[in-house]
Amino acid sequence: MKTPADTPRSSSNPISFDSSLSSAAPALYLASQSPRRVELLQQLGLQFEKLCLDVDEARNSGEHPEDFVGRLGFDKAMAGYRALIDQSLPLSLTAPLAVLGADTIVVCDDTILGKPAGEADAEQMLRLLSGRTHSVYTSVSVISGDTSGEYSTHSITSKTQVTFRTIEPEEVQWYWQSGEPIDKAGAYGIQGLGAIFVSRIEGSYSGVVGLPLFETSQLLSKLGFCFK
Repeated sequence: MKTPADTPRSSSNPISFDSSLSSAAPALYLASQSPRRVELLQQLGLQFEKLCLDVDEARNSGEHPEDFVGRLGFDKAMAGYRALIDQSLPLSLTAPLAVLGADTIVVCDDTILGKPAGEADAEQMLRLLSGRTHSVYTSVSVISGDTSGEYSTHSITSKTQVTFRTIEPEEVQWYWQSGEPIDKAGAYGIQGLGAIFVSRIEGSYSGVVGLPLFETSQLLSKLGFCFK
């Protein structure tokens, strides 16, 4: 069993609490600022609190895409857990707390496509994806522990194959002007206008959106969470 004492703590990572989802402190915390992950987790009918924090998302040299996305999901969950412990949660909290972190990447030709830096970057990504099949990896990590600092880690990664039809140049420009690609990995949102480019999907649709619900529910069920 590991404890946060195994690794030096840092108070340089400011944390803010979004209490709009629940008036009471829940046992489950979502370490993500993604509105799409909030919406997906709400579909499971669980009470949770959103943690807004900053995590370094730089890729290590030579890091495989699946290892990279798995590490980021874990880093987000661990950052949230440590921040909660450092905030000195009430010791009367009897139920174990669980912090869920997730990350999504789009991979084509072994190239990781993150959020586009601008219009030219988005156009390049969409041209690369046009008429081809790419992979979408979403990792989910849950740090389960208590206020004493004792914790365990539970992780899973979903992989979905997404095939695009051919995207015409004028469609690329139109899609960028819609504003949808700006904050999306791979410069598209399958839950929005980007769906018109998708001719085939093999795997988890919700995983492409940002949180694979089947895998997430299986993971949380093992930790005692009930779905109603």
